[in-house]
Amino acid sequence: MTEVKPRISTPLTELLGIRHPVVQTGMGYVSDATLTAATSAAGGLGILAAGPMDMAEIEAGVAAVKEKTSEPFGVNLRADNPEVGAAIDLLIREKVKVASFALAPKPELIARLKEAGVIVVPSIGAVRHAQKVAAWGVDAIVVQGAEGGGHTGQVPTSLLLPAVVDAVDIPVIAAGGFFDGRGLVAALAYGAVGIAMGTRFLLTKESPVLDSVKQRYLGASVTDAVVTTVIDGVPQRVLMGGPVRDLERSSGLGRLAAGTRNAVAFQRLSGTSWRDMMREGLAMKRSHELSWSQVLMAANAPMLYRAGLHEGREDIGITASGQVVGLIEDIPSCEELIDRIVAEAAAVLRRLDERDR
Repeated sequence: MTEVKPRISTPLTELLGIRHPVVQTGMGYVSDATLTAATSAAGGLGILAAGPMDMAEIEAGVAAVKEKTSEPFGVNLRADNPEVGAAIDLLIREKVKVASFALAPKPELIARLKEAGVIVVPSIGAVRHAQKVAAWGVDAIVVQGAEGGGHTGQVPTSLLLPAVVDAVDIPVIAAGGFFDGRGLVAALAYGAVGIAMGTRFLLTKESPVLDSVKQRYLGASVTDAVVTTVIDGVPQRVLMGGPVRDLERSSGLGRLAAGTRNAVAFQRLSGTSWRDMMREGLAMKRSHELSWSQVLMAANAPMLYRAGLHEGREDIGITASGQVVGLIEDIPSCEELIDRIVAEAAAVLRRLDERDR
């Protein structure tokens, strides 16, 4: 007899046409076509991380996901990318289900996507940002609390999530600190429609991260995932070690020197012209009020993340991580992970129901 797997339906599963209210976030150099397709095929929503990609790579990535699964998936775009218009055209043409953004897209881009039937889901870290994008017409939002990896705010999920749920009338997806079925039930209790996870999906069999790097994550504690501003001037949570520890200890001149060395390496590796790098750096300096050392580090962050995740370079590489890393103990497949989360959540809900009788 075929085992009947539990399902939990929420407004998120109805909105996206997926089986389970579980989202894999668009992590640069992690959420490739294989991980994205595996998540979606398992009943969640996989999101292809297009932020570090050029247009040819985005097009190839979308095609690769569609070859691997017919289930809905999303693509994460940089709203400040000069080619975001062309990327949106691609999503519309390829009938991609979801467009996600780490930075809120302009209202005209939201309108363009929605008119074409693409569901728009930006990530936010503050109540006021949630209210702003809701007023602009997005379909749903991912709310990440301070526990989450990468760029993050100061308010923990347990406080930020209910505040946002009360402030907007669109579906809210909870992120920051989730890894199991108990967390899914907790998010639903707060009023969310599902959970989004990054670090937990990084530690799956389909994740492209080096096995040796995955083992380093498995050995980390919750206190090893620290918040720093030395990478690009904006708080982000990463695993302590390598260049992060060195930069935290160094002076302003030391950080400038490190940033300069990385800039030279990145220019050689990427082929990006110095003129284009300077233009982008000046724009970042003005918009975020960064120092020159922070500008140089921000420009080179993609190279440092790739070195950390795909080359295992502990000396120069950076590895983003949520605090939840300290609670993760295995590396399942995406299907095993999602099935386990949903089964655990269903068991918790049954237990709570029985207590009420």
